[in-house]
Amino acid sequence: MEKQQKTIVAILFVILVAVIGLWGLDLSQGYSMVSQLKNDPQTHIGNEVSTMGIIKNGTLQVSPGVITFLLVDVEDHVSEVEVEYTGDLPATFAEGQGISLTGTMVSAQKIEAHQIVMGCPSKYTE
Repeated sequence: MEKQQKTIVAILFVILVAVIGLWGLDLSQGYSMVSQLKNDPQTHIGNEVSTMGIIKNGTLQVSPGVITFLLVDVEDHVSEVEVEYTGDLPATFAEGQGISLTGTMVSAQKIEAHQIVMGCPSKYTE
């Protein structure tokens, strides 16, 4: 009986550690492409969205407290959405770079981002 109780306690401990480790982690939402957001904006307006894209060259405007730019879809390179960001910029933030962001879609043309993560630079060149 002693060995069976130890096994049960060990299993419960592993489950407890897994629950604590995953607490607060949002597993329900993946990344939507910019084109998906633009094709069906009504389902996203007012909601938090996560997307990725490329900062369009010539659109980056940095003002005190506000950064705006156009985010272009990485797949079709045509769909774009305006992004307004008020946080601290990552060190490698620049036009033409790939980013992932999370924020609220406030209109069919605009996302107010509250988190930006830069894509990893490629080690390879063509």
